[in-house]
Amino acid sequence: MEAIIYTDGGSRGNPGEAGIGIVIKDKDGNILKEVSQYIGVQTNNVAEYKALSRGLEIALDMGIKKIKCKLDSELVTKQIKGEYKVKNERMIPMYNMVMPLINEFEEFHIEHIKREYNKEADALANKAMDRK
Repeated sequence: MEAIIYTDGGSRGNPGEAGIGIVIKDKDGNILKEVSQYIGVQTNNVAEYKALSRGLEIALDMGIKKIKCKLDSELVTKQIKGEYKVKNERMIPMYNMVMPLINEFEEFHIEHIKREYNKEADALANKAMDRK
């Protein structure tokens, strides 16, 4: 099974009240799963990583073997691709949490997208922050 995951993490303040949004779709664009979760006080970048990591965990639990991740965090995307080094001490554990999950997929792709193409995940992250 293959799928596309759209993830977004946000923080109101940096750090501040944070939430994650995840939308998992099949290759035809049908929504398989949506997640909106409050994650406490976090930075924006931590929230982005937590959204990606939770999305990957859910995809694995669903039996998805081929995954394409789309997120509007250029930093996280480039760090995962190895284009940027992970220098921030607080980000290293986040990176180390995601990499083993990635290795469990037969195929993995990650792509940076503009915010306007990630509205569903963004709305779910905002909904989580509103609920806090």
